[in-house]
Order: sequence, then structure tokens, then C-alpha cells
Amino acid sequence: MTIAICAAAAFYTLATAAQIGSILIARSRCRKTRRNALAPRPAPAVSLIRPVCGIENHGEDTLRSAFDLDYPRYEIIFCAAAPHDAVLPLVRRLMAAHPHVPARLLIGNDPISDNPKLNNVCKGWRAAAHDWIVMADSNVLMPRDYLTRLLAAWRADTGLVASPPVGSRPDGFWAELECAFLNTYQARWQYVADTIGIGFAQGKSMLYRKQLIDQAGGMRALAAEPAEDAATTKIVRGAGLRVRLVNGPFEQPLGHRNAREVWARQLRWARLRQASFRRYYALEILSGGLVPLIAAAYVLAALGLSLAWVIAAAVIWYGAEAVLTHAAGWHLSARSPLAWMLRDLLLPLLWIGGLSGTGVVWRGHHISTVESESTV
Repeated sequence: MTIAICAAAAFYTLATAAQIGSILIARSRCRKTRRNALAPRPAPAVSLIRPVCGIENHGEDTLRSAFDLDYPRYEIIFCAAAPHDAVLPLVRRLMAAHPHVPARLLIGNDPISDNPKLNNVCKGWRAAAHDWIVMADSNVLMPRDYLTRLLAAWRADTGLVASPPVGSRPDGFWAELECAFLNTYQARWQYVADTIGIGFAQGKSMLYRKQLIDQAGGMRALAAEPAEDAATTKIVRGAGLRVRLVNGPFEQPLGHRNAREVWARQLRWARLRQASFRRYYALEILSGGLVPLIAAAYVLAALGLSLAWVIAAAVIWYGAEAVLTHAAGWHLSARSPLAWMLRDLLLPLLWIGGLSGTGVVWRGHHISTVESESTV
């Protein structure tokens, strides 16, 4: 065998081992039977900050879920940047329908950064009545034990507990593709990173101790990176603490998506990851099934073996994702394997796109991604 054939065979073997290993780790962390957890007693009071902007798919369900939490002491602070935002009547109606839950709506914008979400939540952070603060996007669907599970993941060495989003309720193939990116790819590798001790914050759901961020410089410290979750990760690590993920991530109902929306969102996230964590981002080119399966095809062709074995390799590769999806109770359909394969075909292009841009556009705001990397 030539060196090239041996190298390709070794790469395929190592990549497949990484695929199976990461599936096993994510399955252990995300299986449905692990999700029951107990919060500390006595339960600390929590301020739940939810930035809102516009009407989103399943928006009423996700916003209402914050009022139905099985937790004794919490307040909800809705933050809107503009007084005429289309979502405000819905927020006010939900607050009126749940008078037993302390809730406020704050309107205004603090232009401390290029990040529109950070500018929006500043007022909520200042107004929070409690030291434990959760910042959660408006499209997160909160189960009744949402706060309990976040608090249960906190340890003595923890500086933040977060949850990546898991796509659910997709309407159409492109939403299925977004599930393929979010669930068995991004969430899976997030849990691998957390399990080996290098967890990353993700802005969908983040549980803070207010004191830690205030000591680091408050909300303005979160403007040090293009995305507030990247800045949070570096602040927590700089304090000698860990970012931890909740066992079993929380849902983001997707509804209808088109191809342009999915690509733009994934490209934005890729550029943000590249800007803040370049050394980790460089490894992403090795992820996904496309390159390993090409390596397998090369080895088989070079040895004169039937390329039908490539199909068997693909079944093993994507069958493992199906096992994870079923065990975790995530969305799974007949179109999921096709979505997983298309995702892996797009990953190299996405990786190149992450390297090629110097900024992203988010809700009409341009965010620069130049010179964001630090040594933390």
C-alpha cells in the first residue's frame, strides 16, 4: 500500500471513531431519561431576561412558555429596542393573562456595541432584581423545569451554564436542513467540548451570576467580542471557571425556513466562531462526513474493491446520527438522512465562507469580525 492509501485509510478510521465517540458522548448527555434534575434548595430567585424583536415562527408558544415554569421565585423582564415593535402587543397580552407571574416590559436601546441583542438587554440587566440571571432568546421553548435544569448543572467551578438550541417543528426541507446543522452536528460537538472541559457559551440560554459579569466590567465587557456568548466564554475562562452545558438542550421551534435564511444564519455563526475562536474553528474543516467518505472511496478504488462499501460506510456514519436523534427525542423523519448528507456537503463551503468575510449582518446591523481573537 502506498503512503497516500495508508494516510486516507487512517484518516477515515480516525474520523469514524471520532464520529461514533462523539455520538456516544452526546447520547449520554442528551438522552431523555437524564433530564430530571433537582435545583438547589432553597431555590434561589432568578431574573429571566428575554429580548424580543418582531414576530417569529411559534413566537406565542415560546414567549408563553416563560410564564408556565415550575419554579417558585422568578421574574420575567422582556426587552424591546423600539416602542412600535410588532411583537409588543403579544407580550402585553401574555403579561395580562398571567398576572401571578412578576413580569415587566422595558423599551429602549443602549448603543454600547455593534451587537443589537446586547444593546437591547442592557436595560434588563440593570433592572434585574436577583443575582441569578438567565438571558434567553425569544425563540427558545422553555419546558416547565427549564430553570431547575439550568441551576442543577451549576457546580463550584462554574461561571456559566448554557444550552445550545435544538431545532424542532420544522416546516419544509430547508427547516429540516437547519435541524441537521443544529442538532446532530452543532449540539453534538458542543456536548463533546463540554464533556472534555472546554465548554462554550451559546446565547440561546445562558445562566449567569450577576456578580461575575459586573466584576469583569458589566455589559460593556460582553461587547469585547462580536457576539456576547463568545465574550462570556472568555470572561468565565479568564476567571478560572468553566462554562457548563445543561443535560438535554432546549428546543427552538423552527417553522418554515427557506434556503437563503438557513445559509445566511449558518454563515453568520461560522464567521463569529472564526473571529472569536480561530484555533478551534480551524479544526472544523475536518468535521462532517464528506471528507472521510471521499477518503474511504479513494482507498476502496485504489485497492480494486467494490465502491458499494462506501454506501455501507455512509450507513454506519449517518445511522449513528439517527441513533442519537432517537435517543434524545429530537426531530427525526424520512428526510433527515438527506438533510444530514446535504449539510456535510455544505460544511466545507461554509468553512471557507467563515474565513472569507470580515463582518456579518444581523437584523439589519453590521457587526465587524476583525481582530477579535484573544489568548483566552
